[in-house]
Amino acid sequence: MSDQENGLPENPQWQELKLSQLLLTDTVRNLHATIDAQWDYLQRTACQTAAGRAMWKHVIHDPLADLLAGETYLRNVHEKIKKDRLNNAREISGVILAIRTLWFDSQIEAALNSFNSREAQVVLLGAGMDTRAYRLNCLKESDVFEVDFSQVLQVKTALIQTAMEFGDEQQHPRMTAKSLTTVAADIRENDWLEKLQLSGYKPEKNTVWVLEVLLADFMNQPSTTLSSSIFHFSSDWPDRLLPTLGFSNVRLSQIGDPDAHFGLMNDPLNLFNKLRSLPRSVQTHPDDGTPCRRLYLVQASGSPNQTTA
Repeated sequence: MSDQENGLPENPQWQELKLSQLLLTDTVRNLHATIDAQWDYLQRTACQTAAGRAMWKHVIHDPLADLLAGETYLRNVHEKIKKDRLNNAREISGVILAIRTLWFDSQIEAALNSFNSREAQVVLLGAGMDTRAYRLNCLKESDVFEVDFSQVLQVKTALIQTAMEFGDEQQHPRMTAKSLTTVAADIRENDWLEKLQLSGYKPEKNTVWVLEVLLADFMNQPSTTLSSSIFHFSSDWPDRLLPTLGFSNVRLSQIGDPDAHFGLMNDPLNLFNKLRSLPRSVQTHPDDGTPCRRLYLVQASGSPNQTTA
């Protein structure tokens, strides 16, 4: 199978993993040692996600991804990609993350454009190591709020501050958003919205998030059966669920659909392409009896009650 079928360039830059000098400094290594020692599995997935963006840099421009991922997670994803290529895998590690990232990027830009140049807010719940405030030009007129655990935001801020002080022109972070506010809150608790408002969030303004536009991904029920699954919620029919919560204009896509493809899913026998041809009511693949694990990408609009958000 060719690299083009897997969405890879002919000579991918990440064939050989090269770590930047910044990653090898004591400050950065100590910060990532803190992550390894103090963060739980769910929090550490933020580094894994950043590593995926770093490894797929030929389609995702994110100069901060390596720094936020750290050496351990970069090597982990790099090794998985090498094995996948040696085994001619139909799905290369990280491709789903790349598609999700590109889909959210494109939908955020489209939502902001729909506001006709009016000022807007973008709220990133469970922001983790997200860098959109530093890489998306469409945020130049938007106030961005990143909501996550305090320890996650503190380490992330320290890493970015280190990059600013390091003086590396190539990795020196430049904010593309109008403003960035971090909000230390656990979105599983009931006080996160209050903390968001105390941080400057204005409910009356156009917002890419819950109040006017919602961008989200939903795993279906079989996906929660994975041994490594961290998901505590699933929905096989998010396009039916969201209207009951007050959302409208719900649009659902699956990985591999025209708006969730980005030239990365050309193999017709890729798992996600095979699933697209099956009715969503089918929970087990008829060919091999394996669970039909799906990822839905959903856009919706509306003003749901805060108690259901």
